[in-house]
Amino acid sequence: MAILVAHRAGNDLKRLREAEALGIAHIEADVRLWRGRLEVRHLKTLGPIPVLWDRWRLANPFARRLVLAELLASIGPRTELILDLKGRNGELATRVLATLGDRCATVCARDWRLLQPFVDLPNVRVVPSVGTTRQLRKLHARYAGDRLDGVSIHERLLDAATVSELRRLSSFVMTWPVNTLQRAEELVALGIDGLISDDLVLASSFDA
Repeated sequence: MAILVAHRAGNDLKRLREAEALGIAHIEADVRLWRGRLEVRHLKTLGPIPVLWDRWRLANPFARRLVLAELLASIGPRTELILDLKGRNGELATRVLATLGDRCATVCARDWRLLQPFVDLPNVRVVPSVGTTRQLRKLHARYAGDRLDGVSIHERLLDAATVSELRRLSSFVMTWPVNTLQRAEELVALGIDGLISDDLVLASSFDA
């Protein structure tokens, strides 16, 4: 049975509570290091300029920002976080590790160097993220002969052959974004173990 993950639901406490109320046990959140704080947000800044943006969206840079310690204190006892580490600053990983303590979590990153401090920890599943075909080739080259805790990959890159190849690296493969029932069924048929969805109702109702 595949696990269902609420994409970015941990970035906002209201959405977190909505996901938990629907019975979703796995919550994804984005973590960035900003001026010494572990901020939980997908929105980017313009370098040192405190403007929050993502594609065509701008947000109030002066609004109160959620931090990782607050998110950890807010989740329910049955909720497991999937933390997506954003950026390239190695201090981000060490700060997240210290804040997590002995809590169970999954840690992902597109910059795989950020995952190194978490390797071999019994309470953390370490999952490289793959968003492009080029990065997929790099994954196989870098981790050939290794056994990973898991792999997270964009759904557009998946077909039967790709899933079969990923199985040589890990027995746990999850994918994002999965926002229709039809695509969810197709991915489960391919053997995907985790579906990351922006649609809370889909994530709560799909029986994988």
